[in-house]
Amino acid sequence: MVGMRLAVISVFFLATRCLSAQVIEFESGGLRYQTLTKNGVTIMYAHLPAIVREYATIQVAVSNGTKQPIIIRPEDFTWTPETGPAITPVAPRFVVKELLTKARRDDVVGLVGAYETSLYGLSQLRSSTGYESRRRAALAEVESAKLKAAAAASAIAFVQIKLVAGETTDGALFFNTAGKHLPSGLLRVLCGNQLFEFTASLPPALKER
Repeated sequence: MVGMRLAVISVFFLATRCLSAQVIEFESGGLRYQTLTKNGVTIMYAHLPAIVREYATIQVAVSNGTKQPIIIRPEDFTWTPETGPAITPVAPRFVVKELLTKARRDDVVGLVGAYETSLYGLSQLRSSTGYESRRRAALAEVESAKLKAAAAASAIAFVQIKLVAGETTDGALFFNTAGKHLPSGLLRVLCGNQLFEFTASLPPALKER
């Protein structure tokens, strides 16, 4: 069922490749996404409703539609508020360690639930190297129910990866915002020698929380 629900990043991403560096917005599963394609590379993101401890979270997906491999890393993403200094995501290893040792069970369950709801509800996305593949690999190595929950949570974090032609990955980025949602500003992504920019504002549904 999961495989069927994760339909190919095909019609949607193939269509966006025909456009010239234009940010496209759409809604899916109650989330507002922005996507941008440059020279065959497509990046998309959405705010996640989950606030875990002091972290605001966003879901990102990257698709390599070129003939050459690309490397994408969490530190390639920068959030620049309208006022104040730019911030970068917290390194995945620190987030995972904190999730496994300090976060309440409800926090972890809520994060996993929110991420899976957004991922499986996004019909345009079929990630070949992202959360679902990491989750399956992690769960195959543990037997304890408690450890399975921890493994699923740790699989969410976006990690550095090399994408060959045609591959797609996804994951969550965690920004230390003292327990608040990210403010309006710019999301910048440096992928290779290309700069992707999104005008980023919090969806109205999250502003009300």
